[in-house]
Amino acid sequence: MLDLLYALLRHHARLGWWLARHGRDDRPRNRLLAWLTLKEGKAPDQIKRLFNGAKSAPAILKDHEHALLVKLQGGTIDHPGMPEEVRLECPSWAADPLQRRFKEAFRQEMAALLTSAPLDLRVNSIKSTREAMLRALKDLGLRAEASAMAPYGIRVHERPSLASLPMLRTGEVEIQDEGSQLVAMLVDARPGERVVDFCAGAGGKTLAIAAQMNNKGHIVACDVVEGRLKRSAERFRRAGLHNIETRLLASETDRWIKRHKGGFDRVLVDAPCSGTGTWRRNPDARWRAPEEQGLDNLVSLQARILASAARLVKPGGRLVYATCSMLPEENEEQVAAFLARHPDFRAVPLNQAAPQLTNSSHLDYLSLTPARNDTDGFFAAVMQREAEPAPSAH
Repeated sequence: MLDLLYALLRHHARLGWWLARHGRDDRPRNRLLAWLTLKEGKAPDQIKRLFNGAKSAPAILKDHEHALLVKLQGGTIDHPGMPEEVRLECPSWAADPLQRRFKEAFRQEMAALLTSAPLDLRVNSIKSTREAMLRALKDLGLRAEASAMAPYGIRVHERPSLASLPMLRTGEVEIQDEGSQLVAMLVDARPGERVVDFCAGAGGKTLAIAAQMNNKGHIVACDVVEGRLKRSAERFRRAGLHNIETRLLASETDRWIKRHKGGFDRVLVDAPCSGTGTWRRNPDARWRAPEEQGLDNLVSLQARILASAARLVKPGGRLVYATCSMLPEENEEQVAAFLARHPDFRAVPLNQAAPQLTNSSHLDYLSLTPARNDTDGFFAAVMQREAEPAPSAH
């Protein structure tokens, strides 16, 4: 049933187009009827037998519903008369920036976003090794292999019940897209350092960073939503990580930031964003975001968050700005604007920050896409605060 729901969401625009073409209300039942006809190729009489009103079965078809099935019969989900945005399931608010971003690869990237996301795991190096976890997954009868880029990543080529994976319960692995693992890797936190995950959310990247630090030093996981921090604290305990402090912020300009100005070696800003890079994992997100506040307001919020978090970085320290977006406004343009306003920061090119990452679509920044990298869409930029000049001998 869940697979059917996801399939309907991945064909949202096209199903709506067909219903509008035949003057029908865009409601869930009509969408299901259109799906069964256009995608599964069922004839009206076959569908009528499914909609028989029996226990656990849908209500009996009405005459006008049967008439819709007759009109749709023989059609397919795609139609040459569909606008490109509809055929590619690209919401109008994102079409222009995504076309500008991908140019001739636009159709290929949009098609990749309509596929299912893989199951990626990150091995908790505090508790186990990738080799041990690969053997354990094989013993469970699962096909899995080491991730192509992430050093602690595993890709599982099955869809197991997560409850059947004992290594999740013990904290030996966490579910984390390979792209997200690479963003955490770019923070390059060392044992003994002081680190802030400024928009920690559920704590996935915090966990990866804390493991990088070998449970030594101090990492502060910040967020403005208390429930997220409480859930993340449970994950930290399960993972056996005790170098993490959670900090609830009232806003991006919380007083705590001023009190700890210049106090951290590394600061990660995994900014709230449109989420365009996660559409294959969250197919409903493309029809929600960024309706709540608008893309311009979201970009403005990102700029405020980035500027505020930058105050925490000590001279010589690094600031990592990341999104799960593929829109230039939220990524390269956001970083360029920040650097123009903060001359004490400079961009660290990717080949210096992480020379092992050679498949980014951007020379200076980490830029991952589903079609190119088979990860979620991610962007990350590493910036360094210039060290203060040594005091004069005079």
